Amino acid sequence: MGKRSMPETSQNAGPHVPVLLDEVLAALSPLDGKRIVDGTFGAGGYSRALLQAGAIVIAIDRDPSVKPFADALMAEFEGRLIFVPGTFSELDTLAAEHGPIDGVVLDIGVSSMQLDQPERGFSFMREGPLDMRMSGAGESAADLVNTLEAEALANLLYAFGEERKSRRIAQFIVAARNIAPIQTTLELARVIEKAIGRKPGDAHPATRSFQALRIAVNAEFEQLVEALFAAERLLAEGGRLAVVTFHSLEDRIVKRFFDPDKGGPAQSRHLPQVVTEDRRWIEVAKAAKPGEAELGGNPRARSAILRAATRSAAPARPVKFDGLGVPQVRGAA
Repeated sequence: MGKRSMPETSQNAGPHVPVLLDEVLAALSPLDGKRIVDGTFGAGGYSRALLQAGAIVIAIDRDPSVKPFADALMAEFEGRLIFVPGTFSELDTLAAEHGPIDGVVLDIGVSSMQLDQPERGFSFMREGPLDMRMSGAGESAADLVNTLEAEALANLLYAFGEERKSRRIAQFIVAARNIAPIQTTLELARVIEKAIGRKPGDAHPATRSFQALRIAVNAEFEQLVEALFAAERLLAEGGRLAVVTFHSLEDRIVKRFFDPDKGGPAQSRHLPQVVTEDRRWIEVAKAAKPGEAELGGNPRARSAILRAATRSAAPARPVKFDGLGVPQVRGAA
């Protein structure tokens, strides 16, 4: 199962650096005069590069803290950046009045900017409230940690974080919260480290659990699937979609979305062959990963994968989760 997750670096990590930037620009080129949706604006790294390449950018983000970055780019590139608050799962609706759209870029997962803000509660290396909500609304990570039954919590950690020691971690969390609610990131990180230990040189023992909680809090898999189909509805023939993911669960979803046959059962040559649907995506590029030069300057890029493809003339599909390998929490309603 090897999980791919955006790694955390030291508390002195530098500013957010967009990963696989050259590869993303190449996947969407030519850009001069084109209209591109940056569905995960963040600190504006991709948007800035797209604007510098001559594109008009419609930027979308649900995190209210990104507005200063958007304001700065709107002032610098007057009339060429349009910022629309909202979730990328609705990017076709949000960008509809700014079309026609030539390309879409999505950078999935938590950004280093969010990791480096202790008050957001994403990081197990920085003391802060156990929050993890990208939009600031809805249930927080603390709500899940302090209310889920042990079995449900263990199933969540296993399904969304591929944490093999999920049951032991859940037991330790329940024991700890029975004494007092777990309210901060470092409190939870210490409980997890106590539960499963830590070997020198290994990733922090809380890595997978924090990933799982963040995904659950923000409904990230559901958002990703909805966003992919929204891009399929939005883009006309010849439009380009580029998606950067940071762990194998999300990459599997994107891979199967571009090529549905990858997720289906193998067909026996002795049985009638199933007729495959028309391809919605063609010119599907081979997965791209960061090179040594990028990794040397930005260690957080080490697990990034880019997949890109071109929209065909086939009509868009209805949203469908089956066959995409979306992880399911066992016993969830």
